[in-house]
Amino acid sequence: MKLSKPLIGEYPQHFEEYIRDVPESQLLSILELQPEEVMLKLGTLSEEAGNYKYAAGKWSLKEVLGHVTDTERVMSYRLLRIARGDKTPLPGFSEELFVSYANFDRLSILQLLKDFSTVRGATLALIRQLDDEAWQRTGTACDELISCRALAFIIAGHAKHHFKMIRERYLQH
Repeated sequence: MKLSKPLIGEYPQHFEEYIRDVPESQLLSILELQPEEVMLKLGTLSEEAGNYKYAAGKWSLKEVLGHVTDTERVMSYRLLRIARGDKTPLPGFSEELFVSYANFDRLSILQLLKDFSTVRGATLALIRQLDDEAWQRTGTACDELISCRALAFIIAGHAKHHFKMIRERYLQH
């Protein structure tokens, strides 16, 4: 599967960073390799390291992992709805609310990594079954236009962004 990058106008501007950071030719390989890469880097961390917050008011490493997985769930759901031709406007979600109610710190790092891997497997199964027509479909999420192909790039780029932040802000202490 080779999917071209979405054009400006196919997604809200605030997703530009995520889309820009995913090379067109590497979308599928990034999606496939991220769970294994993050498991290798984080799978042996202590629970103390998982509860680390690099600053007051910031999420713990575990909360970041949970956030990445929850966001992928939401984005994959949007991708499914839009790919299937559903034109129902889709609501937004509050990442702060999701994290505050999830209690991710009570889960082990390994549980959170396995959860991410499971969700990513479902995302990949959906992505692999879509045809060219589905990739061109657009819908509305958070009152803004978004395309299926933009959602795929956002999923990969969002995880890439947060895994980079984990390396820079959580693993350097």
